[in-house]
Amino acid sequence: MSVPVPVPGPPGLPLIGNLKDLDATDGTASLSRLADTYGPIFKLNLGGVDRLFISTRELMNEVCDEKRFSKALSSPLEQIRNGIEDGLFTAYPGEHNWEIAHRVLMPAFGPISIKGMFDEMHDIASQLVIKWARFGPKEKINVTDDFTRLTLDSIALCAMDTRFNSFYHEDMHPFVDAMVGLLQESGARARRPAVATYFMRSAQQKYDSDIALLRQVAKEVVAERKANPSDKKDLLNAMINGRDPKTGEGLTDASVLNNMITFLIAGHETTSGLLSFLFYNLLKNPAAYQAAQKQVDEVVGRGPIKVDHMSKLPYIEACLRETLRLTPTAPAITLQALPDSAGDKISLAGGKYEIKAGQPITCLLPKIHRDPAVYGDDAESFIPERMLDEPFSKLPNNSWKPFGNGMRGCIGRPFAWQEAILTTAMLLQNFNFRFDDPSYQLHIKQTLTIKPKGFFMHATLREHVDPVYLEKLLHVDSSKEGQWTEKERKIESTVNLGEVKKPMHILYGSNSGTCEALAQSLARVASGRGFHAQVEPLDSAVGMVPKDQPVVMIASSYEGQPPDNAAHFFEWLQNLKGEDELEGVKYATYGCGNHDWVSTFHRVPKLLHSGFESHGATQIADLGLGDVAAGDIFNGFDKWQDEQLWPALGGKGDAEDESGIEIEVDTDSRRSRLRQDVKEAVVVSNQVLTAGGVPEKRHIVLQLPSGMTYKAGDYLAVLPINNQKNIRRVLKWANLPWDAVLTIKTGANTTLPTGHPISAMDVLGAYVELSQPATRKNVARIAASAADESVRSQIMALAGKDFEKEILAKRRSPLDILEEYPSATLPLGDFLAMLPPMRIRQYSISSSPLADPTIATLTWAVLDTPSKVADSKRYLGVASNYLSSVEEGDRIHVAVKPSHGTFHPPNDIENTPVIMFCAGTGLAPFRGFIQERAMQIQAGRNLAPAYLFIGCVHPEKDALFKDELAQWEKDGIVQLFYAYSKASDLSKGCRHVQDRLWAEKESMVEVFNKGAKLYVCGSSMVGEGVASMTKRIYQDSVEANGGSKSDEEVEGWFQSIKGERYASDVFV
Repeated sequence: MSVPVPVPGPPGLPLIGNLKDLDATDGTASLSRLADTYGPIFKLNLGGVDRLFISTRELMNEVCDEKRFSKALSSPLEQIRNGIEDGLFTAYPGEHNWEIAHRVLMPAFGPISIKGMFDEMHDIASQLVIKWARFGPKEKINVTDDFTRLTLDSIALCAMDTRFNSFYHEDMHPFVDAMVGLLQESGARARRPAVATYFMRSAQQKYDSDIALLRQVAKEVVAERKANPSDKKDLLNAMINGRDPKTGEGLTDASVLNNMITFLIAGHETTSGLLSFLFYNLLKNPAAYQAAQKQVDEVVGRGPIKVDHMSKLPYIEACLRETLRLTPTAPAITLQALPDSAGDKISLAGGKYEIKAGQPITCLLPKIHRDPAVYGDDAESFIPERMLDEPFSKLPNNSWKPFGNGMRGCIGRPFAWQEAILTTAMLLQNFNFRFDDPSYQLHIKQTLTIKPKGFFMHATLREHVDPVYLEKLLHVDSSKEGQWTEKERKIESTVNLGEVKKPMHILYGSNSGTCEALAQSLARVASGRGFHAQVEPLDSAVGMVPKDQPVVMIASSYEGQPPDNAAHFFEWLQNLKGEDELEGVKYATYGCGNHDWVSTFHRVPKLLHSGFESHGATQIADLGLGDVAAGDIFNGFDKWQDEQLWPALGGKGDAEDESGIEIEVDTDSRRSRLRQDVKEAVVVSNQVLTAGGVPEKRHIVLQLPSGMTYKAGDYLAVLPINNQKNIRRVLKWANLPWDAVLTIKTGANTTLPTGHPISAMDVLGAYVELSQPATRKNVARIAASAADESVRSQIMALAGKDFEKEILAKRRSPLDILEEYPSATLPLGDFLAMLPPMRIRQYSISSSPLADPTIATLTWAVLDTPSKVADSKRYLGVASNYLSSVEEGDRIHVAVKPSHGTFHPPNDIENTPVIMFCAGTGLAPFRGFIQERAMQIQAGRNLAPAYLFIGCVHPEKDALFKDELAQWEKDGIVQLFYAYSKASDLSKGCRHVQDRLWAEKESMVEVFNKGAKLYVCGSSMVGEGVASMTKRIYQDSVEANGGSKSDEEVEGWFQSIKGERYASDVFV
């Protein structure tokens, strides 16, 4: 028999043990990071007790054996006993009151009882539906708050015949605040030494008052029932009147109160979290959303939902199961080993580990539910199909445990399940939903349970149903009556010089802001051509494409996928069946793309365009396509408008008809408001990595804002500020003082802040792109503002045959032209209307959260080159120069953006080798990969090997992180292969990474055949070079073994490994 090995874990500190290793605001995330670092089992000393944590299905299966292990109370549950003593969830194993309550109350949650609660559940869910219907599509819904109201009112009504009427009060019921207080303070007490509580008098007073309020609410409910008895077969009567079939005993008065509070808490807290996570997952996964909604339409139709429907919605059940897999609302189960015949020493994992009887073992459900041995490489993805009845029934034992284990599992599971199915079905039947912030990434709020934090959405009634008719529909099948005819959507007419403008709808899909800027620009042009344009994201038009006005769609592709705010519209369109579904719609489409993504170039706009045509819509203009990588997207869009769209629509106008932005200038007061989709990070350090003579590359260390998390391979989006030199140039041209304040009139078609004063410095610094090349339309507008005919001719010449040479090639901006021709008197509002909104810039994060979850680093090249417009000017990259200028202590605005596809370290790191290729700052994500490996190996894990191919100019000039990488190679973390373009004699004669790959092909083929994953990061030249060499090596390998492959077969093989074993992140 092998000798047991010690359970790994981070070293603790005197007195506080491993308290510092846990994040008080999101303990689940910090425990998951420790599992990623130390592996399937690790140990922490908390409160003087050595606690074990497990994270694989194999270990979970072992500890779920109730003959060897039993429930143990976690530290927070121990503290919650202060409020609910020996209730069903907080009782110690074997406590008498638990045994009585368990046997008495089990029948109250039987199938017949749960079905009997359906009408009351439906009543409460109807209140939610009506509230959201009356809110209207513009109102921002606080998802977790309203689901908390729903589930609290449901458990109170169904189980205790009590109405809290949460939907009729602005504030939550006091019970909710007291419950949150109890859970939060119990968790805090579990993390701190007991003696510390003695000195926290105010916290103790609030804790006591919260407990008193919870008990008072429970007492009032019980007293009301005892004063007015009923024969209703609900939970409260079972607690008051029920008798234990084994002993004949009933629940004591204290036990009734304890379990009343238990059910009010547990009966709503976890289900509200489940519903909130479910709708987050559905909104993030439009295909699943459409499938779930389609099933509701097919099974229920337009009539009221009935109890018989509950068993006929398997896809919704699968969505709920998959949600609980990824985000179990009670994220951990704590068990303990029972003593055996051998005494207090218990073996675990086939004798690999030896643990003590009674030692707490916390099962980390979010990690266990993501075990790649069960759920595969896509374990992190939301895929409801794997949770349909048949595949769900075939899952290995104990691989899905959101409701606990065995006898101590959740007694209220049938109640929660029926409530969740009913609520989901009612909401999908009646609404289309979209994110308030399409770029929202899941943040967790944790007490004893977890919920989404900061999650808001919008609800739009389907079929244009009026809320008055909806209320009737929820209870009576009115599908054959006339109330379901579409109500006309009336757009407020805009009057201009007494002329009523025609309506137009402009729908955009945009992540970076470019397509939204094009949409706003088109709306301004439309105003001058007799149209009033309504600008909305594509997702707002799901099932509601207007037929009484032209519809213009402007959208981009992101690696072949739709933008965040167009994903549901795209999926809806893909699922339309009839050829006449869009008959009567008149449409035009303009698409943005990047030619570096050859296989998916313009995929989304092309499918939008063809999808409308195939479903009966009438095309107004030919499909327009622009290439962001060509640097001419705005001019291309203007050309499409002038040559395709407006000739087809009619409406006369020229360059002077484009409406600018009405602005009031105030030089006496200031007020600043920055964008809200990013948060502040603090600069820790900022250093140059390169020597002189090569382009400057830098490395910045950032302290992330609270709650912001990332994974190795993710991006950090930076919202930059324009260079002060360029801002001063605008102020000088516009004759504005540095403290000028602008007020942009409300209603302007712009992404700039409207309706309140904002400093000109903020507008010019934070909201607009000053360096974007001018378009032909910009040039014409500037020319029109010049009074002198000869000056007008000179400016207009720039828009003629030499436009590409003089404007695009030199990147000449509107500001450059206005400075060259000072007699042009362009109004400031017209100038601002020309400028695209400031875009976020994405940079690969060059660190791993396993090293420090509060820190992220970026590694980038600084763009600072002579301007082609004039020798005295320089062309400065906006974001790269902004980042190079910030210093320690400065604050910058950032947001984490998950990388697409498989650009993360492999799930099965012990068995999957990694081969990485990069050049220049393409090294950034791989530094994060390797830093993560270093943390894991340092923690004692045995990983498959990793190989890194790096391209740079010279080892003494731009070999980034040379010493750090050399140390990691020495420690066995990674093997390095350099290619020096100016010192190839030091890299086996290889100048580029693909050359070095060819030089090492024999060993790399061997590694690839062992299941290696390949990653590429760098410019398009690096991406193309490595891809070509990979295909060449494959063909060479086939021929070496006596075979042959055509070019088409080689390309087919390469496409088959992309996304599975070959991930690339290529930038311009």
